[in-house]
Amino acid sequence: MSPLFRIPLGLIIMVVGFLIVKKTEVFFSWFGEIPFAEKTFGTGGSRFFYKLIGVLVVFIGIAVATNVISDILTSLACTLTNCD
Repeated sequence: MSPLFRIPLGLIIMVVGFLIVKKTEVFFSWFGEIPFAEKTFGTGGSRFFYKLIGVLVVFIGIAVATNVISDILTSLACTLTNCD
């Protein structure tokens, strides 16, 4: 993928992840409680889970911008398809 496309895409993904972390209440009002998160993390677990998702999205954005994601996906594909 061209750096002229990859770097802005990674930055956009990072901004989306940052907004998920920063505006957790908005996402909580849109999507509501997550029973799994409330059970696992206790009261307020859904908000914490939304923040974890936001941080994960930021790391994915960094991986896209630095082109590490292609190496990860290539090795995963080779592992699943047993390529040589």
